Amino acid sequence: MTEPEQRQPTTFDIIRRGFEISPGFKRAAILFAIVGVFEAGGRIVVPVLFQLIIDRGLLTPGGIATHTLVRLLAITVAVILAVTLAALVAELAVLRVAERALARLRVMVLRRGIDLSLAEHADERRGDLVSRVTGDIDTLARFLDWGAYTWIVDSSVALGAIVVMFIYSWQLALVVTISFAAMMPVIRWIQDRQRRGYSEVRHRTGALLGTVSETIGGAEVVRALGHGEASLTDLDAAIDSQYEAQLKVNRYSAVLFTVSDLFGTLALSAVVVVVAQWRPDWGLDTGTVVAFLFLIHLVIGPVSELTEVIDQTSLALAGWRRSMELLDRPDALPEPAADLALDMADGPLSIDVEAMSFSYDHNPVLRDVDIHIPAGTSVAVVGATGSGKTTFVRLLCRLADPDEGSVRLGGTDLRAVASTRRRDRVRMVPQDGFLFATSVRDNILRGRDGATDADINVAMETLGLREWVDQLGEGLDTVLGPGGEGLSVGERQLVALIRAQLADPGLLVLDEATSSLDPVTEKAMSDALDVVSRQRTTVSVAHRLSTAERADLILVFDRGRIVETGSHTELIDLGGRYAGLHQAWQRGTRSGASD
Repeated sequence: MTEPEQRQPTTFDIIRRGFEISPGFKRAAILFAIVGVFEAGGRIVVPVLFQLIIDRGLLTPGGIATHTLVRLLAITVAVILAVTLAALVAELAVLRVAERALARLRVMVLRRGIDLSLAEHADERRGDLVSRVTGDIDTLARFLDWGAYTWIVDSSVALGAIVVMFIYSWQLALVVTISFAAMMPVIRWIQDRQRRGYSEVRHRTGALLGTVSETIGGAEVVRALGHGEASLTDLDAAIDSQYEAQLKVNRYSAVLFTVSDLFGTLALSAVVVVVAQWRPDWGLDTGTVVAFLFLIHLVIGPVSELTEVIDQTSLALAGWRRSMELLDRPDALPEPAADLALDMADGPLSIDVEAMSFSYDHNPVLRDVDIHIPAGTSVAVVGATGSGKTTFVRLLCRLADPDEGSVRLGGTDLRAVASTRRRDRVRMVPQDGFLFATSVRDNILRGRDGATDADINVAMETLGLREWVDQLGEGLDTVLGPGGEGLSVGERQLVALIRAQLADPGLLVLDEATSSLDPVTEKAMSDALDVVSRQRTTVSVAHRLSTAERADLILVFDRGRIVETGSHTELIDLGGRYAGLHQAWQRGTRSGASD
C-alpha cells in the first residue's frame, strides 16, 4: 500500500495511542473530567437559582418575598464562591499531574532520539529531531494548560445546560438543539482539515529547524565558500514552505471563529421568536424565560470557546502524533531481557567479527567482514574515505547492529550484553572529541559514575596529561562552551581520552583520534595512546599513518572489505594496498613540511 493510500489516524486513534504510551495523560484526563463536571454543575445551578429568585423572590403574588430572596441570593453567592475556589485548587492539582506526564514524555522522546540507529540518524535532520522533543511537545503543553480543561468544562456546561432546558421546556430546548446541531457537521469538516493541516505545519517546521541548524552550524564554511546567497535561498524556501502551510490552516481557523457566533445568534433569535409567539400557550413564566435565555448564553459561550480550542487541539494532536511516531519506531538496538543478558569479561577484550555486513538504506557499506583480534592488541584501521572503516569501529561499540553476521567481544555477542555493562567495557573517543557545556572536571567525571577527583588525578598521571591539564585557563575548573567550545579539536580529544581512561574499558575505540592535532598536542596524544594501548585492546581509525606504524595489527579496508591484515613492516613488504596508502601519505607529509 502506498503512502497516500494509508489510513490517516483519527483523533481517537492518536489519543488512545497517547494514553498507552503515557498513562499519566490518561490519569490527568480523568482528573480533568471530574473537576470539569463539578465546575460545570456549579455553573448550571446559577441560572436555576436565578429562576427561583425571580419567580419566588421578586415576582410572587404578594410582592417581594424578602426572606426567600435573601436566602436564595446567599445560596447563589455561596455556590459561585465554592465552585470557583474548588475548581482553582483542583485545576492546580491536575496540572501538576499533567506536567509530570509531559516531563516523562520529553524524556522518552529524547531517549528514543538518542537511541536511533546510525542509518536513522543519517536520515533525520538534527533540527527535525529537536523539533519533536521541543516544539511538538510544547504544543501539547499549551493545550494542557488551557485547552484540555476548556474542553471538559465547556462540553459539560453545554450538555448540562441543554438537559436543564429540556426540563424547563422541551419545545424551546428542541429549537436550541436543532440550531446548534446544524453547526456540528461544519465544525467537524473544518477540524478534520485543521488536523491534517497542522500535521503538515509541524513537519515543515521540523524541516525549517533542520535548515536553520545546518545553516548556522556551517556558517564558517558558508562564508569561506561564498555560498551565503545560496544558503539564504534554501532558508527562504524553507520559511516560505512553512508560511504557506501555516497560512492555509489559518484560513480554516478564521472561518471557524465565526461559525459559533453565527449559529449562536441563530439559536437565540429562534428562541426569542418562539417565546414571543407561544409563551402564553406553553405556560412559561418570566423566571423560566430568563433562566432559559441565561442557559442559551451558557451554551453559546462554551461553543465559542470550543471553536477556538479546536484550533489549539488540532495543533496539539499534530505535535503529539509526531512525537509518538518517533516512539513507535521499532527498536534499532533491542536490549536483551534482564534475566537473559550475558556478562562481559573483565580486562582487555578479544574481538571476533564473523561474516558481518552492514548497509545504509540498502547501500552496502561493509561486506562479509571476518577478523579475530586477540585481547590486548593495538589495532589501526586504515582505508580510503568511504571504505567502511568508521562504520566498522562504530559496530564494535554497538552504535548499530550488523545486518548479517555478529560481533563478539571477549567471546560474548554484543547483542546479548546489557547496555550498562557494554558501556562500562567499551568506550569511544569520537573524531571531534565532543564535550558538554560544563567544566573540564565534570566532563571527565562523566566517564564513570561515582568517580572522584582522586580518580581523575590517577587517570591524568597514568596518561602523562596532568601538566597539560594544569596549563588550561582554570585547570580542571575550566568551563567549556557547547560541544567543548574553548578548546581546540585536539584538546577536546585529550579530555575525552582522560574520560575514557577513567572508565577503564576493556576495549577503547578511537575514531580519527589524531586527525586534527598540532605537533605539540599530537605528541601528548601519542604518548597517552602508547600508555592506553598497554592496558587494554585499542582500535584506532588511523588518518595519519604514523598511528598505524605503532600498531600491533593493521586492518586495511577497501570498498567495505578487509583486504589486508598485518603489521606495518609486513604490509610494507607486501607492497599492496597499504604500501600504496603509506607512500601517498609520506609524499603528502613531505609536501606539507616543505610548504
